[in-house]
Parts: sequence; structure tokens; C-alpha cells
Amino acid sequence: AADGGAARLPKAVVHLEPPWFNVLREDNVTLHCQGPHGPGDGPTQWSRDGTPIPTQVWPHFSFKAQVNDSGNYRCQTGQTSPSDPVLLYVTSDWLLLQTPRLLLQEGDPLVLRCHRWKNWPLFKITFFQDGTSKRYSPANSTFFIPHANVNHSGKYHCSGFIGKKRHMSQPVSITVQGTAFLSITPFFLLWPQIAFCLVMGLLFAVDTGLYFSVRKELRSSMGDLRNDKVTWSKSLEDK
Repeated sequence: AADGGAARLPKAVVHLEPPWFNVLREDNVTLHCQGPHGPGDGPTQWSRDGTPIPTQVWPHFSFKAQVNDSGNYRCQTGQTSPSDPVLLYVTSDWLLLQTPRLLLQEGDPLVLRCHRWKNWPLFKITFFQDGTSKRYSPANSTFFIPHANVNHSGKYHCSGFIGKKRHMSQPVSITVQGTAFLSITPFFLLWPQIAFCLVMGLLFAVDTGLYFSVRKELRSSMGDLRNDKVTWSKSLEDK
């Protein structure tokens, strides 16, 4: 009964603040464990890559990120089941292309941010998709697409000037999944599959027709054979 009760508990949810899954070393990060809370719940349980974090017992905690803080974080309260893992990736670089998620559904917003270490001023910012420039701004470090589609899948990176030196981020692969296979697949690509199905259906129909035709012929032949046997037997009796 206890297991059944645990199975019915709502699942906790880990939220990152700010929402980026990837951050630079020394960025400030806060993890929130969202779900029902009560006075008798006891401490919130946190873990990273399956290892408990006993020093963190509150529904949220903040820290200045270091590279060894990278990992998949989960949480659980007294009134929730364990959350799904949430990835936090910490890297050391001058420039980082940030995004909340690497996998989107068609129609979701695509949010990108060209982030510099210690928030130093960044100028002449360019966003690239698969090596092609998509947006340039003298000082705006964000790139927002309200409704992404499958054509927005690709490897993104950004560049910008910190002082007089141009820096470039590492690429980040983002995938936008279509709502339906047919809606994103040209008809000519589907034609081989359609033709295959038609041919298989035709062969099935032909085979079925042949089967019943042969079966009919066999039945007719067996009937003739039985008649011949009866006639032959009758002739022997007459003799």
C-alpha cells in the first residue's frame, strides 16, 4: 500500500534560474525544487548524477558555478516523487551561446543568448546557424524566434567583441521536431513507400486470386478423381 501511495505522489520539478542549461564558470545559478510542501515534510532531498547532496536541504539553493558542478540534478520532497533529471553544464570560456533547451517541438519559442564571461560588455554580436550568419546587432545579445520550425534545427554559435578582440562561442546543436511526419516530408520522398505498399497490395490480391483459383481447380480435379474411382469400382463389381 505504501508503494501504491508513493506511485500516486506528484512528481517534483527542478527549475533553473536563470533558465539556461549551460552557464559559464562563476555565473550565479539557483536551483528550485517545485512541488507540494508541508510543515512535516522534512528536508528537501537533492542529488547530482545520482549522488545525494546532503548539505542542501531547502527547496532551493544558489551557488557560484564551477566546472565540477556540471551534472544532472534531481530533487524530492516529502509530498512528491523524485523529479526528472535536469542538466546543468558549466564551462570555462570567454563566450557561450546559451539556450534553455536543446530539443524543441515545432511551434515552441527558440531563445538564444550570447553570454560573455563575468558579463563584460559585448559588441558587434552575430548569431550563426550551421555557419551562416542569421542576425547581427551592435549590442543586443539575445536572438528570439517566437515559433520555431524544423528548418531552425542546426548548430548555433555566436561571435562578438570584448574590447577590441573578437571572440567566438562553441557550437550548440538544437533540434526542432515536427508535429507530424507527413507535414514535413515532401510527397516525392514518400512515393517509394507508397509505391511499395501498392505493389505489395497488388501482389497480395494476385496471390489470393491464384490461391482460390488453384483451390477450385484442385477441388474439381479431386471430384473428377473420386467420380472416376466410383465408376472404376462399379465396373469391377459388374464383372
